[in-house]
Amino acid sequence: MSTKRTDALRVAVLASGRGSNLQAVIDAIDAGTLQAKIVAVISNKQEAPALERARQHGLPGLFVNPKPYAGRPDSREAYDRELLDVLRRHDVELVLLAGYMKIVTTVLVEAFANRMMNIHPSLLPSFPGLDVQKKAIEWGCKLAGCTVHFVTEGVDEGPIILQAAVPILDEDTPNTLAARILEQEHKIYPRAVQLFAEGRLRIEGHRVFIEAGKPEGEAVISPS
Repeated sequence: MSTKRTDALRVAVLASGRGSNLQAVIDAIDAGTLQAKIVAVISNKQEAPALERARQHGLPGLFVNPKPYAGRPDSREAYDRELLDVLRRHDVELVLLAGYMKIVTTVLVEAFANRMMNIHPSLLPSFPGLDVQKKAIEWGCKLAGCTVHFVTEGVDEGPIILQAAVPILDEDTPNTLAARILEQEHKIYPRAVQLFAEGRLRIEGHRVFIEAGKPEGEAVISPS
């Protein structure tokens, strides 16, 4: 059921790269279209541009080093337990994966069940994983796009929240297609977070329903 918040949703962003989707969330907050507060930006890469981007905006940019756990049989789980401690210390309500190049384990998935989102540059369930634009072109798809979904233990298998579609042009390369998809990622990721903040996302099985006056076509947003 939709609930009216009187405070900002406390969000943490996990990022390994440049953080362009992090920037989209920051911009939406600054524009007043997203009722959220980024309380931590966390990376497994010490030199990740996303951390510098966070600091430029006065946000806590935190490096959590995975090296101490290397070689352990439970290295991934042990690392995620440290992440979980950091997230709990910051009273995080929703975790966003934004170019986070590690597969999260059950440790985080269970602790943030239905409270962790990812954005993927394909129209899931087609083309999970990597090199998705190249695969879409090679398969002769006429449409590509991006998907915001809740994170589960299966890679790119969680319930779908929002999608945006873009046409694949005859002259497209993986890079040109990726650039057009990225423009849509920057639109739908903040939108999905706002729907969560408004309490409008209801999960039944593997489906996500958007409640309280959903405009026609909200679940799939196509560019004009």
